[in-house]
Amino acid sequence: MINLGFAGFRHGHIYSLYNIAGESKNVNIAGAWEDFEEAKKAAETDLNAVFTYESYREMLSDSRLDAIAIGNYYSARGQMIIDALNAGKHVITDKPMCTSLSELSEIKRLAKDKNLIISMMLDLRYSKNVLAAKKIIDEGEIGTVNNICFGGQHPLRYGTRPGWYFEEGRHGGVINDIAIHGIDIIRYIAGLEVKNILAARCWNAFAAKEKHFKDSAQFMLELSNGAGVIADVSYAAPDSIGFALPCYWKFEIWGTKGLLIFSANSDGVQLYKNGNKTVENIKGIQTDRNCLQDFIDEIGGKKDIILNTGEVLKSAESTLAIQQKADTLL
Repeated sequence: MINLGFAGFRHGHIYSLYNIAGESKNVNIAGAWEDFEEAKKAAETDLNAVFTYESYREMLSDSRLDAIAIGNYYSARGQMIIDALNAGKHVITDKPMCTSLSELSEIKRLAKDKNLIISMMLDLRYSKNVLAAKKIIDEGEIGTVNNICFGGQHPLRYGTRPGWYFEEGRHGGVINDIAIHGIDIIRYIAGLEVKNILAARCWNAFAAKEKHFKDSAQFMLELSNGAGVIADVSYAAPDSIGFALPCYWKFEIWGTKGLLIFSANSDGVQLYKNGNKTVENIKGIQTDRNCLQDFIDEIGGKKDIILNTGEVLKSAESTLAIQQKADTLL
């Protein structure tokens, strides 16, 4: 049984983790902290969260806690994770885990030196189409991966999203926010790393009232085997459609023997294999695992899991490097 404390409720993603933790037989939600009154009241109303700590420092000094779940605004998370690791706590966090490579470097050092587990809510890894695509690639059905295009366009939802998104210094960049999922999926299903960042750009197009907020982003990468990636992770999706677009988290993966196409909303994976005249529609693979279960199992020493500390840190590092490249052009 893991005693888990929740620190920060500034993004809705942490609500889903709180609910999963509440349903888990292996987790005891031992307390919560939030210093922003509006977020605190919302969590009390929506989650029946019980706030037992007056400060984050008080939470970290509680010897009963094994781990901390972090859901504060983006730029606050890095130091919070560092403080938690220094206090000897394992950490699971909403994505992104931090907004600078220097913070990430310290997080990596502490996790290694103190033998602590870090996880992140990279939930796309567990989606049925991603798992099916990985199986297809692992079995060599499309040969060697050579070209990847993906889009992770989100609705901006200005006025609905938390206000801190649009406060300077708190968001940290749309690539780091959104592309972390795409980079993690490529690393997971293709087994390839980011070798070179060929181009990356962020700009303002949709947030007309917040000109400093760069809501649009595109980049081009070279992977470790020489394959190329072109991606768009802008807040460009129409608000009225939201996340229901057929191109929401759409991946096109071209190999030497064929092509895979799937999205978060597609009914399975389409395989266009050289030598075949028609497309193969392959069903997704369901799993009952999630990031919290893998986090618990990794703390317990289990190795055969979908997401682990090393994977989390590498995906964060690659994505932050792309964001840094884009920031140099602003």
